[in-house]
Amino acid sequence: MKIRVRVHPGARVAKTEQRGGELHVWVNAPPADGKANASVIEVLAELHHVPKSAVRIASGHTSRTKVFELDGI
Repeated sequence: MKIRVRVHPGARVAKTEQRGGELHVWVNAPPADGKANASVIEVLAELHHVPKSAVRIASGHTSRTKVFELDGI
């Protein structure tokens, strides 16, 4: 399963919101050193009840708009 995600790093409050065809995810982690990406992976894993190892970035590693692939759904 592929999910298009708009990431908002460095947010004061961590939350998720569906807007149109994108899932917006606000995380507290900064965008440096992949910390925000790791936080988004954790959020998506919890949201879809899969292990973190089943979530990976398909495209957009350095962009705020990313496509994630989830296995096992």
